[in-house]
Amino acid sequence: MTALTATNAADFTVVRTRHFKLPITLTIVTVLLGVLFLLSPVTGESIFQISDRVSFDLADIHVPSAPTVWIAWVILAVLTAWTWWDAAAYRRTGLWLSIVFAVMAMFAFLTWAAQDGGVVPVAGTLAGALSLSVPLVYGALAGVIGERGGVVNIAIEAQLLLGAFAAVILSSITHNPFVGLIGAMIGGVFVAFILAAFAIKYLVDQIIVGVVLNVFASGLTGFLYGALLAPNEAALNTAVGFPRWKIPLLGDIPVIGPVFFNQTFIVYLMYVVIAVVAWGMYRTRWGLRLRAVGEHPQAADTVGIKVNPTRFWNVLLAGAIAGIGGAYFTLVSVPQFTKDMTAGLGFIALAAVIFGGWDPIKATLAALLFGFATNLQNLLTVLKTPIPSEFMLMLPYVVTILAVAGFAGKITAPAADGKPYIKG
Repeated sequence: MTALTATNAADFTVVRTRHFKLPITLTIVTVLLGVLFLLSPVTGESIFQISDRVSFDLADIHVPSAPTVWIAWVILAVLTAWTWWDAAAYRRTGLWLSIVFAVMAMFAFLTWAAQDGGVVPVAGTLAGALSLSVPLVYGALAGVIGERGGVVNIAIEAQLLLGAFAAVILSSITHNPFVGLIGAMIGGVFVAFILAAFAIKYLVDQIIVGVVLNVFASGLTGFLYGALLAPNEAALNTAVGFPRWKIPLLGDIPVIGPVFFNQTFIVYLMYVVIAVVAWGMYRTRWGLRLRAVGEHPQAADTVGIKVNPTRFWNVLLAGAIAGIGGAYFTLVSVPQFTKDMTAGLGFIALAAVIFGGWDPIKATLAALLFGFATNLQNLLTVLKTPIPSEFMLMLPYVVTILAVAGFAGKITAPAADGKPYIKG
């Protein structure tokens, strides 16, 4: 028996794989930045405004544009070479390198954009990025919950849109933003219920159902906007939004205080939802059952977990969370609903789910990255960079594609994601 075991062990072959996805992506980004800096030479100095001139006051940081840009570019080239070295040695590059590369690339790009005395408002940029990220974070968390349970939630866009619509009507009628928030959650649950019924009960293809729901929500809200909201704007389309509540002490911290701790109820609720979902996903019976039905539903059924009911209720939970993200549009951003005001953010939230590897924390970070990219187009317009305006509009989606296609590396969805379960 021992000899047989030794013989079998000797027959094993270790297969090692080189991973070139990340090195190729970093090389492309480094080359493109180098070409940009060469074709549009940097002059003067760039100014990074740390303070917001209201909550706190700190001196601006002045950096010489040309030396700073090229030093940062050399660092990017070294990091890129590092990833090639790791790939050649069959090693996986640590996540820290991608983060450092992204931060350094953004610093170099903003330094170039703010040349000749341009000002980059750091606190304002972060605040804008957080504001644009809130619906993405809620949508990404909804996507993580749904797909961890085995249901692909393409209908995040519909849940955001119907949530925004329901929130503005109920808030306008009752003059209470909390009632509007509850209405938004109901709107998200309504879309999720249709998705769950067709995908889980009637075994319709989940991708098709999600796409149809997105079109349905766009058409329904567009029709009701023209027939109901536009003629009765004062009564039905003038929402009472959430005010900003500053947290004592925390709100006074320079830079991050006004950004993170002088916010509205929906933002503070987002912090709680992130923490609860991240903790519950891996530390509670709910999370264990959710992951079980998404990874191996047959095994979960064997130990007594009701697979389809578990999936159904978690899809509804995900819809409620996405609905909160929709409420942010009409109860915080603007007090009115407009046609298709979510503008495809549900699909970017879905990309954040994939980029984040179906993990609540990583998906949240991905959503924050995409929110920053969306805000960046506004900043670059203010700085009057020579980049065409058409590219500015493309920027959030270009960053999304680069992140998912390149920086995400090899990621694996839950094994039963998108697969209906038929008992027996």
